[in-house]
This record gives sequence, C-alpha cells and structure tokens, in this order.
Amino acid sequence: MSEDWSSFGWAAAVVLGLPLLLIGLTEWHHILGRKHSSLGPPVLLLRNYVVPLGALWVLLVQVADVPAQFTSVRVLATVFGFVMLVLLLSGLSATVFEDAPDGSWRKRVPAIFLDVTRFLLIGVGLAVILSYIWGVRVGGIFTALGVTSVVIGLMLQNSVGQIVSGLFMLFEQPFRIGDWLDTPAARGRIVEANWRAVHIQTGRGLQITPNSVLATTSFTNLSRPPGGHRLKVTTTFAAADPPDRVCAVLSRIGDALPQRRANVPTTALPAGAGKYHVTIALNSPADDSSAQATFLRWLWYATRREGLHLDEQDDDFSTPQRIEGALRTLVAPALRLNQEDQRSLAAHARIVRYGAGEIVEHANQVPTAMTFLIAGSVRLTAVTADGSEVVIGTLDESSFLGVTALTRQPNLTDARAIDEVTALQIGREHIAQLVMGKPMLLQELGRAIDERRARVQQA
Repeated sequence: MSEDWSSFGWAAAVVLGLPLLLIGLTEWHHILGRKHSSLGPPVLLLRNYVVPLGALWVLLVQVADVPAQFTSVRVLATVFGFVMLVLLLSGLSATVFEDAPDGSWRKRVPAIFLDVTRFLLIGVGLAVILSYIWGVRVGGIFTALGVTSVVIGLMLQNSVGQIVSGLFMLFEQPFRIGDWLDTPAARGRIVEANWRAVHIQTGRGLQITPNSVLATTSFTNLSRPPGGHRLKVTTTFAAADPPDRVCAVLSRIGDALPQRRANVPTTALPAGAGKYHVTIALNSPADDSSAQATFLRWLWYATRREGLHLDEQDDDFSTPQRIEGALRTLVAPALRLNQEDQRSLAAHARIVRYGAGEIVEHANQVPTAMTFLIAGSVRLTAVTADGSEVVIGTLDESSFLGVTALTRQPNLTDARAIDEVTALQIGREHIAQLVMGKPMLLQELGRAIDERRARVQQA
C-alpha cells in the first residue's frame, strides 16, 4: 500500500510540477532574451531537454517501477547525464567567461584553453556516466591513455613544447585581433590568432608566424597603449638652411596631416649633418604609409616655397619668363594693369606650387599676398557652428585668392588644392600701391569680398 502511495506521489509531482516548471522556465527565457543575457541558451537547454528527460526518468523508475538495469532506463539515464553535463558547461561558460568585464583574467583566457578544458570535462563526465550507469571499469582505460600520452609526448617533445609555449603566450595575450605587430619577420595587422600560429597581414601578403617563434623572440605591439603610436621620419636639408626655419616648416606640415592624432603636436629636432628627425602622432599604425607619403609630398612643395633646400636641391621654377607671362595673361586683366605696372610688379612676384590636398590659404587668417591661379583647382570650405565642414565653391585657372589682404580682413574659408596648383603670388604692400589709385577696381574687389561672404553665410 505504501509503495502505491509513493508511486502516486511521484506521479502527482510530475503532473503538477512539470507544467509549472516549464511555464516558469519559458518566462525566464523570454526575460533573458529581452535583456540579451548570455544565460538564455542554458535556460533554453534546461527547459527543452533536462526537465522533460528528468520527468520521463521519474515516470519510468518511480511510477512504472521499471528496473534500473533495463537497457531503456540506462539509455535514458545516459542521455540525461550527458545533457546535464552540457548544461553545466554551458552555464559555467555563460556566467564565468561570457559576461566577464573587459581587462579581467576571465576575458583574457584564449578560446583554445576553453575548448581543451571543455573536452576534458566532457571526457571525465562520460567516464563517470559509463562507470555509474553501465558498470564499465574505466580505470584501465585511463591507465592505457596515460601510458600512451607519455609515449607520444616523448616522441613529439619538440613539437609539443612549441605548442605549449604558444598556448602560454596566447594565455598572456600580449596582442589581440586587429593589433599591429612589428616582429623580426613581418610588420602588419593581426587578422587571426589560433593555437598554432598568428596570421599577420602585411603589405606583401599574409605572413604566418608560429606561436613558438613569437614566444622565443621579442616583438613590438604598435597598438598598445592605445593612441601611443608615432611615425618617425628623417629628412635631409642643406647645411646653410636655418634650423629654426626648417623645424618650423616640418612641424607645420606634420600638424596639417589628416592622419595626425588630434591635440598632439608634431615635433622636429635637428640631428646634425643637415638631418632632422620628425615625430608625428598618428591614430593607427595603418596610417603609416599614407601619412609618410603625404608628408614627404607636401614637404617637397613647402620647402621650395620657403626657399629651403630639401635633399640639398635648389629650385629654379620661378623664372622671370614665367613671372612675366603670368603677369601679362592673368594679373593684368584682373587688376587692369598697364605695361609699366607689370614691370614694377615683376620684381616682387613669384611663382609657387602646392601639392594636392595642401592648404593654400587658412580660414581666420589675414593673407599676406594675393594668389593668382595659373594651373590647377582650389576648393573653398568653411566650418559651421556645429563643427562640420561645408563646401563653398571651387576656383579654377585665372581665379585669384587673398583679396582680403587689401582690407586686412581674415579669410572666411579654407582654400585647399584639389590637384597640383601653380600660382603667382604678389605681396600685399605691392598690390596695395597699385590698386589704391583705381577706385573702380577697389569697388569690384569689394563686391567680390561681399559675394564670397554671402556664399559662406548661405552655406
């Protein structure tokens, strides 16, 4: 009679408790899903497999009195034990590692260690299931595996040692996916890191470097600390060039680079024998090549405008013939100059060149000269109140810049070269002497200033 009441109690517990438990787990899973919690998959596994299998086992063993030695009961117990093992591993992974805060040791554990540990726990769990449910003696199996492991370890001790050293390096995690490494074999960005090797994307292709090699050599992580990367460029000038002027030009060109990290000024120091070391803070090592190419290109144009001798080379581009031709074809029609005026300006004019992307004139600065475009195009841009940049317009050949030099007002826009620009520049004081006696010309220049100011305000 007592056995009947015991079976009835187990049956009632399954009939009443199973639906309530499934409903509770379903609601819990929905809550975790809305929160995007990593505990969602373990709870789903518990609801779909563990609880139904446990209820079925209770019905077979406790209610139907099926002996535990039956094959069907053993198979059910084996499946239930394996699912419980998977639930345990999934729960530990979700609670210990997936929700670990950045920078903690749990977040730094490589995936290969988690996979190896998971397989070992599954092996131990299966051994316990085979021993407890099926009565298999697993001691001999472990002994055989231990002897085999020792033999294999002795045979492959060099290879195993390399793998272990690589795994320890991965556990330390001196780099991550996306970091830039400078190693004796390659320099580039890490695109993959596994238990055997690190894949480094270089300019020549994909460099595969074994972990054991990195573990036994020194290398530089260019991405750490974040924001600490700097590009160093060495240049050579003529010994007669004033060092302060050279350093000022180098610093100005470095600060104008679009790849430069904001709020970190460029430094330029003389190193003797005409050499100068320039240090430019960059946002990422990926910008090294483009930043260096742009720096050297802009420096070539800037040093010739400043009368300096980069690589100890002279520049003879601004010849009297070119100046006279530009005055006759560009300046004379724009400013209504006669031949006497052109001859008087020839000694005070010069032809300069700007590289693509260079700033020809800066906003909020009073220009010191008027610039007449001989070749190339210039884009005018302004900065709005919210800090965004808007394009005002484009100036092509035969146009002029720096008209506010006559009124000593600051520029309203930046003027940036779209491609290589060749221009004729005349100093403010020399232009002023000529135009002051021409009221009609002054009115036209004033209207030009007002039109550009209106375009800036409209934009």
